[in-house]
Amino acid sequence: MQRVIFHSEAYKEFEQARAWYEEQAQGLGNHFLAEVDRAVEMIRESPDAWLSYGTHTHRFLFHSFPFAIVYWHNETEIRVVAVMHLKCKPGYLNRCSQGQDR
Repeated sequence: MQRVIFHSEAYKEFEQARAWYEEQAQGLGNHFLAEVDRAVEMIRESPDAWLSYGTHTHRFLFHSFPFAIVYWHNETEIRVVAVMHLKCKPGYLNRCSQGQDR
């Protein structure tokens, strides 16, 4: 099974969102964490099943939160390049090129 690697900025986005949800209601941050875990497992099971998002990337839409995971993959790894709020302006994400880790 492919290993999953979070880009440092994607991890930062994830942590900021989790903390924000936890501030809104106790336990909501943990619910967000569970949604991320579920998304990652679904991506690992079928990495090509999710929407194409650019040339080499895919986007997995969350079910319970207005977020998506943007990722690319090869035979050995899945690289999460963003945990993106769906209201982000187009073009904010410039780290989606395969292999980049800025």
